[in-house]
Amino acid sequence: MEFMESDTIELKSELIPDICREVIAFTNSHGGTIYIGVQDDGSVIGIDNADETLLRLNNMVRDSIKPDVTMFVRYAVQLIEGKAVLSVAVQKGTDRPYYLASKGLKPSGVYVRNGSSTDPATDTAIRRMIKETDGDVFEDMRALNQQLSFHSATEQFKKCGVDFDELKMQTLGLMTSDKMYTNLGLLLSDQSPSVVKAATFAGKDKETFQDRREFSGSLFRQMEDLYAYLDMRNQNRATFSGLYRTDARDYPEEALREALMNAIVHRDYSFSASTLVSIYDDRIEFVSIGGLAGGLEIDDIMLGMSVCRNPKLAAVFYRLKLIEAYGTGIPKMMKAYQGSGCQPQLMVTSNAFKIVLPNRNVQKEPASDSLSPEERVIAAMREHGSMTRTEVQELLQVSQATANRLLKRMIAQGGVRQEGSGRGTKYSMKH
Repeated sequence: MEFMESDTIELKSELIPDICREVIAFTNSHGGTIYIGVQDDGSVIGIDNADETLLRLNNMVRDSIKPDVTMFVRYAVQLIEGKAVLSVAVQKGTDRPYYLASKGLKPSGVYVRNGSSTDPATDTAIRRMIKETDGDVFEDMRALNQQLSFHSATEQFKKCGVDFDELKMQTLGLMTSDKMYTNLGLLLSDQSPSVVKAATFAGKDKETFQDRREFSGSLFRQMEDLYAYLDMRNQNRATFSGLYRTDARDYPEEALREALMNAIVHRDYSFSASTLVSIYDDRIEFVSIGGLAGGLEIDDIMLGMSVCRNPKLAAVFYRLKLIEAYGTGIPKMMKAYQGSGCQPQLMVTSNAFKIVLPNRNVQKEPASDSLSPEERVIAAMREHGSMTRTEVQELLQVSQATANRLLKRMIAQGGVRQEGSGRGTKYSMKH
């Protein structure tokens, strides 16, 4: 029998630890046979203790390669030229990519066959094999990173009274039956590559920047941290109608929550771009990657129609009571603005979806010349933080006695508080 290395033949003079790379390369490519006891030039030298060598190799393949590849590997001891040669027949695997357990799903752990050589697979080749095996649904694919932790997820499940263990992770789709983490598991893990970038600007455009934050980690952590950031900027403002004070936050809390959840649950995570949140004086903009799923139009989602891009992610959030039935978020957001004189805006392109929440207090502020004296004082306090009685006099062009009566009335109504005494007395809004 004549031996020569090729894209399906590999020759080894003896059993070496690196032989698992050859097995991986054949299972990830088109299969092949490894002959142990044959030198590179094709000469047969044989091996001693063939049965012991076969047992050692079987243990190496079973313990060093993931997923389980043993069903695609067959061993046989052949007598060639009077010498024992171990042949290892490897078939193309069905759960590609196969990889060294000690290295993981990265080029240093995944190998393919190129001609007569075994080479590390590129990131692109690894992703292509995952897609061919797992299908086109991003959240179902095996994650490239398998070194994951779930501290935030465990805390969130515990908070909602739901068990969180390996069985639950498999049931929800975070892990496959052979205990490989999926991309859904990756997104909910502490190592999630997804990032939300938030920025606050002074005014109604991006000319004056005030603050920037990035929220990373588990989607649960991003959700909690981003909502806290937005809630801190959702001011509570008071208006007066005669003797009565009305408090209203800039943004309805339900609308703010629904916009946030939409950006987290429905974006396209197969793209690496960040979700963007921009806060202006008169609005908050949420921009998430991926247009409308399933060919929907904006009119369709206004009616409550929904085609979920990430159904398993949405199912997890639904199970934890973070979202309600599919298709209810946008209508609820619109309903939260009823009677405010303004409505959220939805904009969509082929690659992005934008929700704009208007600041309802800015939207309904009347012209300064139509404001009552109380409203003019409140507007000035919002701008400056606090005022003295003299400043109130100058603002309203009234006497000292009139300014004092006005301030006392506003204090009695509960909207204004007095700080200090004597000449140092200042007046400010209660928060």
